[in-house]
Amino acid sequence: MRIGVVGYGVRASSLMGYVPQLDPDSRVVAIADPGIEKIRTQLKDEAEHIQFYNNADEMLNSAQLDGVVVGTRCDLHTDMALKVLERNLTLFLEKPVATTYTDLFRLKAGYEASQSQVVVSFPLRNTPLIKLAKEIIDSGKIGTVEHVQAVNNVPYGAVYYQNWYRDESISGGLFLQKATHDFDYVNYLVGLRPVSICAMKSKQIFKGTKPAQLMCRNCEEKYSCPDSALNHDYGEFCCFAEDTGNEDSGSALIRYESGMHVNYSQNFFARRGAAKRGARLLGYKGTLEFDWHTGELNVFMHHEPRVETHKLDLEAYDGHGGGDQQLISNYLKVLRGEENSTTTLDDGLLSALLCLKANESAEMGTFCNIDWD
Repeated sequence: MRIGVVGYGVRASSLMGYVPQLDPDSRVVAIADPGIEKIRTQLKDEAEHIQFYNNADEMLNSAQLDGVVVGTRCDLHTDMALKVLERNLTLFLEKPVATTYTDLFRLKAGYEASQSQVVVSFPLRNTPLIKLAKEIIDSGKIGTVEHVQAVNNVPYGAVYYQNWYRDESISGGLFLQKATHDFDYVNYLVGLRPVSICAMKSKQIFKGTKPAQLMCRNCEEKYSCPDSALNHDYGEFCCFAEDTGNEDSGSALIRYESGMHVNYSQNFFARRGAAKRGARLLGYKGTLEFDWHTGELNVFMHHEPRVETHKLDLEAYDGHGGGDQQLISNYLKVLRGEENSTTTLDDGLLSALLCLKANESAEMGTFCNIDWD
């Protein structure tokens, strides 16, 4: 299979690293990216077998491709995806699939008019931890899931204030950056349709009076600031400047078609041992709880003195807890006609809609219905 990549940044290059080991007969043959020379240096000898293009149109019009991976910055995802969908090529699309309502509706229409299969970059639902949780939930062990408490305390949150993510016109904000994954895996686990959402977000920490565009290396506090770029490689800009953008915590309540609801919260100034990403799913018979940071899943039985503990060996999995490898494996098999997508564009559209509605709710202070009207 011949694969083209539009936007060969950190994420796309990492994912493409799995291709040779998963399917030696498939390879990247074309890359469209404005930073061609940097990519040539990065790829070294591999670059000899790749055709480079300055833009997506040039690549799509010239290269003979079986599939295309879109790994551009977020505000370009929809435009690039539509170019691929028009050609009915098998698409791997990075999340979020859209950052505005306008793009969301454009993408939905383009998808419905296309014959393409699409794999959306939702690694969490592909992890062994979620697969185990789904197996236990579907077995009926804890009963029907009637309440979900989900959380994402991000220990590397400075990344959203110190590089291009800080520009909300590109990123779409942190519901679209982070919660899009969490909303998707919750939808997958409960198997129900969300019908309404309300949300709130706040910016309490990563704000300040430092000059706009200030870089850490030019700041007088560069040695004392815990989030100085001298202490990590998340970016170069001061995250306490007046132009950082992005909230630093957010929460949402989601009502589902059965009447049950989910409460979700994400935070971007938690650090070290405070890191947590996972959920509690409660049924009448029991509660299932998991956390990707510990690799542990527990089932607490409600009516008998028993707790079942499952511990995954985190060292055995890389890339989002093993989810990245499964994503690319699925994409390669979709290319070969051996599988259907396990994370479809329908999933991506629904998750993005939830995130956009969360932003709207937080700004307007009201519940929003999850519909396409």
